[in-house]
Amino acid sequence: MEVKIAQSWKNQLNHEFNKPYFENLVHFVKQEYQNHTVYPPGKEMFSAFDRCDFEDVKVVIIGQDPYHGPGQANGLCFSVRDGIRKPPSLLNIFKELKDDLGKEIPESGNLERWADQGVLLLNATLTVRANSAGSHQNKGWEQFTDRTIEIISEKKDGIIFILWGAYAQKKGHVIDSSRHFVIQSAHPSPFAADRGFFGSKPFSRANEYLSNAGKEPINW
Repeated sequence: MEVKIAQSWKNQLNHEFNKPYFENLVHFVKQEYQNHTVYPPGKEMFSAFDRCDFEDVKVVIIGQDPYHGPGQANGLCFSVRDGIRKPPSLLNIFKELKDDLGKEIPESGNLERWADQGVLLLNATLTVRANSAGSHQNKGWEQFTDRTIEIISEKKDGIIFILWGAYAQKKGHVIDSSRHFVIQSAHPSPFAADRGFFGSKPFSRANEYLSNAGKEPINW
């Protein structure tokens, strides 16, 4: 089956594309795009992979669903397009970034600049029906993204996994923490940020780890 994803990832994930669960997923997603408004646009479905080659991954941040409002989702977890108002979780991420590294909150909530530096911004579910949160859960995406995390854990060393909230932490159970650096905290959503996200300093901790490993830190 031909899947339009960056070649470096195709090399790693090719065996997934012919499995029955993935064929069922493709059929479901095609039907959804034909019959409903679905986010992100089809060409951005694999943006997290396309903007961050397998060889370049330094950091993995795990989200849950794409945003389901008009014009928000761009295929990267927590990220929105230029000119779109920052959702509350993303605003809290930027507040923590300012507290952690002294960086002013940026004009844009578009996180492509992170992805281009080796941050894989991976949602567990890569598509969603408009105005219907969770509508594409349990259709096969989670199995595909679990396998993605597993392959990174198995085939690479010294990757930083940032797991915000119980969902991401549960999804991270396949990570070999003896070979990788796992940063866990509460989720940045307004309902949880005060319970351990604020003050967790994930950005400075990640950069310290990269520096100690002789790698270029991320310009967050």
